[in-house]
Amino acid sequence: MPAGVCGCCGPLRPRYKRLVDNIFPEDPKDGLSKSDMEKLTFYAVSAPEKLDRIGAYLAERLSRDVVRHRYGYVVIAMEALDQLLMACHSQSIKPFVESFLHMVAKLLESREPDLQVLGTNSFVKFANIEEDTPSYHRRYDFFVSQFSAMCHSTHEDPETRTRIRVAGIKGLQGVVRKTVNDELQAIIWEPQHMDKLIPSMLFNMQDSEDLDRAGHPSTPSGAGQDGDENPAALAESCFRELLGRAAYGNMNNAVRPVLVHLDSHHLWDPNEFAVSCFRIIMYSIQAQHSHHVIQQVLNHLDHHNKNTPRVRAGIVQVLLETVAIAAKGSVGPTVLEVFNTLLKHLRMSVDFELGETSRRNSSSSVSSGRGKESEERIVQNAIIQTIGFFGGNLPDYQRAEVMMFVMGKVPVYGTPCHSLDTVKIGHQGTKRIQTMLLSSLIMVTSGFKSKSMAAALPPPFLDPLFSISLMEDSELRQLVLEILHNIIDRHDNRAKLRGIRIIPNVAALKIKREKISKQDVAFMKKHGQQLYRHIYLGCKEEDNVHKNFELLFTTLATVTIELANEEVVIDLIRLAIALQDMALGSEENMPMFIRCGINALVAAYLNFLSQMIANPPFCQHVSKVIELRNLDAPYLLPEHIFRDKCRLPESLDKEDRQLYFQTADMAECLAGPGYNAERLSIPYIPQVTDEDRLTRRKSFVDTISLQVDIMSNSLPDKSQLAEEITFETLKKAIDTTGLEEQEREKRRQVMEKFQKAPFEEIAAHCESKANMLHDRLAQIFELTIRPPPSPSGVVSISAGHTQHQSVPIYEMKFPDLCVY
Repeated sequence: MPAGVCGCCGPLRPRYKRLVDNIFPEDPKDGLSKSDMEKLTFYAVSAPEKLDRIGAYLAERLSRDVVRHRYGYVVIAMEALDQLLMACHSQSIKPFVESFLHMVAKLLESREPDLQVLGTNSFVKFANIEEDTPSYHRRYDFFVSQFSAMCHSTHEDPETRTRIRVAGIKGLQGVVRKTVNDELQAIIWEPQHMDKLIPSMLFNMQDSEDLDRAGHPSTPSGAGQDGDENPAALAESCFRELLGRAAYGNMNNAVRPVLVHLDSHHLWDPNEFAVSCFRIIMYSIQAQHSHHVIQQVLNHLDHHNKNTPRVRAGIVQVLLETVAIAAKGSVGPTVLEVFNTLLKHLRMSVDFELGETSRRNSSSSVSSGRGKESEERIVQNAIIQTIGFFGGNLPDYQRAEVMMFVMGKVPVYGTPCHSLDTVKIGHQGTKRIQTMLLSSLIMVTSGFKSKSMAAALPPPFLDPLFSISLMEDSELRQLVLEILHNIIDRHDNRAKLRGIRIIPNVAALKIKREKISKQDVAFMKKHGQQLYRHIYLGCKEEDNVHKNFELLFTTLATVTIELANEEVVIDLIRLAIALQDMALGSEENMPMFIRCGINALVAAYLNFLSQMIANPPFCQHVSKVIELRNLDAPYLLPEHIFRDKCRLPESLDKEDRQLYFQTADMAECLAGPGYNAERLSIPYIPQVTDEDRLTRRKSFVDTISLQVDIMSNSLPDKSQLAEEITFETLKKAIDTTGLEEQEREKRRQVMEKFQKAPFEEIAAHCESKANMLHDRLAQIFELTIRPPPSPSGVVSISAGHTQHQSVPIYEMKFPDLCVY
């Protein structure tokens, strides 16, 4: 009886278990029974409520087979699960998925590479299935951790290691596809998951062994197509996909692990991989999210502000790549913040360089100090290149704003304040910052095309730029002139004018020009004298070299092409004659090379100008002077004076009038309609401005001491204040005979002067009076207004030195309202 009972229990097993058992053959090598699998699939589709039990039973069998190392049956079980997943799409599939994921986890936990690859492939198939309803309780934390661990596989066999890494990357890609579009799975963007996903991809992207193996693929036995996959390419594809799906609020969590990975693996020096990563990032994310990435890199640069120069240079070069790509689209509100951060690090780099230089001078370690200095130069050049490239790729309206911003950071002596404090870094550091910022401005202004000069050169930009042009440093003056060329030359004629020379045929250059606009005419009326003044003063600098004269010639030529009408042409000729007279004058203590160079500049420019205005008599006069110079004074021509071994005369023969351009002859040539040749007889005199009184060429301390000395010397002597009163003095004061006639004559002279005198002379006269008034007021304020005494002492400046005189508190006089 007991035996009969046991015999009748077999047919009483549930049908789903019998159908599941039937798909497993006696010999696992025979594979999955297709007919029995079709029966099981039909049953699952017909009775979806049984899916959870089918999944649980398959999971039970698979767990048992894994423990018993019966891997053939494991493969059959996973194949059956895959087919059931693909065939069944109903509400009841949710419990079945839980059993399926449990089985995949079992396979991933095993140490057998084949089982890990098998479980990964099943998960990837599951990830590609679009579910009708979201899952509220499903989590993928385990799979993120396990797939990330597989991406870092260190298996001894290279082929097996590649298979495991490829499987891990595919698994992570499946997790990304399954979760990023599911709002309920937003937890995948949290830092604890991104810190595993991102480094796993980057680790495989940087693996050079995988890159080498990609060129010689080999298929291991049993690996199938997995062995042919390139982990680096697959990881990059997954990385791009992840970044492309990142939303606005997830960008920071996606970029931060990249920066941490680059730090941990010391990939900033060299930084080829870092640059490649951020190129991928910038091209993968949405354009409106670019400023998030830039902000992250800027913050990272601040974090590494005391790191080695090469690391900082690597980060700056990465920033260059990001802003270069972002500048073509929308950069957002970080435009000026980028420049502000870069200028801050530029100042820090100069501090480090000067600190190393001072330590090197005080120690015997010369070679290491030079290496450190050169490395800081790498950082500075990278910052300048980034500023210039970023600014050069911005739209014109943003570029004008950036030009103003950078110009505001350039330290200029004599100004009350500037953004970069230069007191601590001294003259050498200030010059370094000035040179680098002006170099970046050259890059920013390159290709800048403004319809109006007033918009391109507003006074807040033009005034400090011209102030730098008065520095006693030829390199700084060259940079200023190049910036002016970039802005003024709107038709790209500079290349045709390169090199100071006597151009035989200007028409052959095919210079492009347009009729000067009303806005530019107004600009020259307002700022023309300022421009002429700085050209005039820039020519007389004793440290001018060949390049300075070349740039000055190009400046005069571009102004003639872009901004010259009939009135400006007359002003430019007056300027040229004034330069010639200055070079021939004896009151200026100039070297002979500078005198000859100025004469050569005047000859080259008047030759160019005469052909541009197409005035045959003018051209004939200029050509005659040039021919005579070729015969008698070749050192007054640019082709000779700027040679390396040009013999200079001991003095210039002022009496030989035929060697020089004569004002009367040129006025006669220009007589007629169009030009007011009478103004040529009025000599050009540069305006006296505040720059001459502030003496921006000196250092800040020298400027203070110089101002104090000037004020102390300009105070009238007390002995001169008391005038001697005599009988003749009283008689003159009482006598009013002829006073009315004198007053009437004086009034007539003033009216005649204002009616007939040129505008420049009237402006210079009024400005000199205004300056005199300001000087007198400054003296009065200095004598009357005193700072209140303080217990810490009274500060007095004498000969540039600060002295403190302490005042006892009991001797201080307080106002009545302060005493109680």
